[in-house]
Amino acid sequence: MEISWLEYIIFSMAVFRLTRLLVYDQITEWIRSPFMDEYEEKNDEGKAEIYLLPKEGGLRGWIGALLNCFWCTGIWVSMGLFAMRFYFPVLYKPVVIVLAAAGLAAIVETWIQSKNIG
Repeated sequence: MEISWLEYIIFSMAVFRLTRLLVYDQITEWIRSPFMDEYEEKNDEGKAEIYLLPKEGGLRGWIGALLNCFWCTGIWVSMGLFAMRFYFPVLYKPVVIVLAAAGLAAIVETWIQSKNIG
């Protein structure tokens, strides 16, 4: 099994973006919510802050812990996309290219915001 450096970089960008999508993005909150409990605390200024923590025990707790960990989710996303490369190659290429482009765009946007450009 061979993979070119270019494909590896594109694959890595796709893994990065899909992992962030699952772990952090608001649009996928519906995926995380059955596995998380909401806790509200007051900060030093008296404002309410909401924290999401994995449910306690069982399968829901395990999945919640997985979705709460960027590193853990990244491994499973990598394995899923890698399996897709072999079992669904027609789907793999467009999915990975779109995710990689979105990942690169996110990195560029973060860099631009950090430099106060634009």
